[in-house]
This record gives sequence, structure tokens and C-alpha cells, in this order.
Amino acid sequence: MLAQRLHAKGYGYQVVNASESGETSGGGLERLPRALELHKPSLVILELGANDGLRALPVAETRANLERMVKLARTAGARVLLIGIRIPPNYGPRYTAEFERVFPELANQYHLPLVPFLLDKVALNGELMQADGLHPNARGEAPVLENVWPWLEPLLDKKPKNGGS
Repeated sequence: MLAQRLHAKGYGYQVVNASESGETSGGGLERLPRALELHKPSLVILELGANDGLRALPVAETRANLERMVKLARTAGARVLLIGIRIPPNYGPRYTAEFERVFPELANQYHLPLVPFLLDKVALNGELMQADGLHPNARGEAPVLENVWPWLEPLLDKKPKNGGS
């Protein structure tokens, strides 16, 4: 859906989905250097951490992994759009609040554009979510793109550098 939007608006980007289902920030950090070397992106959309929160991994570890990914992407010459995630309150208000603070804190520290919550106006709409209540279904994809687009579009160039990724 993102690739179609970019093409329709005249942006020459190639979309590379380097995600893996069930991925944690640690797994993403492990795979990122190769992905950066292989694709040489000019822009990285960093949306990781939800599985860390769902597994109650230490918040400091999640933050450190995301921070390292931001630094790696920037060192590789890519701009970063950070995507905020929220988790169900299963692990209590303290863990949930600490987890959710990671994204705006990193955005502030590194002066990154931040999508506050990827699933805004989607997560609580059963018609847009899969039965697990955690992932959007096909009908939820368009609203998710609408959540991201206002922060993504200002980062785009009509003729991207680094091969258009």
C-alpha cells in the first residue's frame, strides 16, 4: 500500500520491508547492519518494540536497541522516522507507561519525527483488527498508512539518494 502511494504521488522510492513477524528490537538490531549495507536506504521507518513489550522484556533493553538502530541508520546516511507503539496493560500501569515513554524520549533526544501511535483509530476498532486484537487486518492497512503519512511525506524527496530505498 505504501509503495502504491509513493508511486501515485511521483516519489521514486523502492519500499523494502525488512521486518520479520514476531521480531523483537534485539532481532531487528542484529539484522539491521546487513539490511543497511544491502539496500543503502535514504530513509528508514523504524517500527519495532511491540513484541518486546508483549514479552515484558526490560524496557531499558528495548530503548537501548532502538537507540542503537537510530545511530546505525544515521551513520549509514539514512533519515529515520520513528513509529510509536503502545501495548495492552497486561503488565501493569508502571511497565506500560515506562514502555510508551521510550518512543517520545528517543524522538526528542535524536530530533526524530515520531508517529505517536501506529494503530491510532485502528487498535480499538474490531472491524480493522485481526482476531488476536494486536494486528490490523487488510481493512486496517489504509488507516495505518494514514496514521504514518503526515510524518512520512515531509521526509520524502521526489528524487531520493542512495538508489531510491
